[in-house]
Amino acid sequence: MANTPQAKKRIRRNQARATVNKNRVSRIRTLVKKVEAAVASGDKDAAATALKAAQPEMARGVAKGVLHKNTVARKFSRLTKSVNAIA
Repeated sequence: MANTPQAKKRIRRNQARATVNKNRVSRIRTLVKKVEAAVASGDKDAAATALKAAQPEMARGVAKGVLHKNTVARKFSRLTKSVNAIA
């Protein structure tokens, strides 16, 4: 158990950041699922719109350090490729 004031503050801060990070990752997953659902339904306009909404959120996740940049680059590349493949 933490004894020093700084260690206690760190625990409080870490719990608060964990909540924010969890919400951020959840929001990103939801946006990615919307893109995948639009691709599965074959609606190119909806998929492109969903992808446009997901991209900045994914980039923000990288900037905030909750996701690795290569992971996001790979996911974004695959999503873009799948949206462009819709006839």
